[in-house]
Amino acid sequence: MEADVSEMRNELQSRDGLWRRIQLECQKLYTELLKIKEYKDMQEIQIKHQSSCVQLTEQLENKNTELLLFAESQEHQEEELNKIRSHVYREEQSHCSEQERMKTEISDLTEELHQKEITIATIMEKASLLERQLKMELETKHKLLTKQQLLEFRYQVIKSENTHLKEMV
Repeated sequence: MEADVSEMRNELQSRDGLWRRIQLECQKLYTELLKIKEYKDMQEIQIKHQSSCVQLTEQLENKNTELLLFAESQEHQEEELNKIRSHVYREEQSHCSEQERMKTEISDLTEELHQKEITIATIMEKASLLERQLKMELETKHKLLTKQQLLEFRYQVIKSENTHLKEMV
């Protein structure tokens, strides 16, 4: 029995050694598995990083293209802006010269109106003077007419007296 126990002990020790080697082997495999997993994660990160780098590169290229298009568009807009500024400047110059012409014309018309007002005032004074003279002449003529009518009436009276006296003589 001792031999069986000894044999079993040897067997157990042998199995225990085997078990410990298996555990060590499992630990090594587990460590390797962790390293492989880390390596795989790092590769995935690198792949993601490369993928994001590719995407960022594409985005950068797209942005560069957009920037070039924007720069061309800006140049075109600046050309348009310069054309518009030039047109506005010409219009302002035209407007200023038109304003000056109108000011001169208004000034000339104002002067002409002033001269006409002076002329009208002079004519009104002369008309008023002529009207007074005409009234005076009319009054004078009316007086003369009245005198003439009176004289004619006297003449008729004298003539009639004269005729009457002739008849009497």
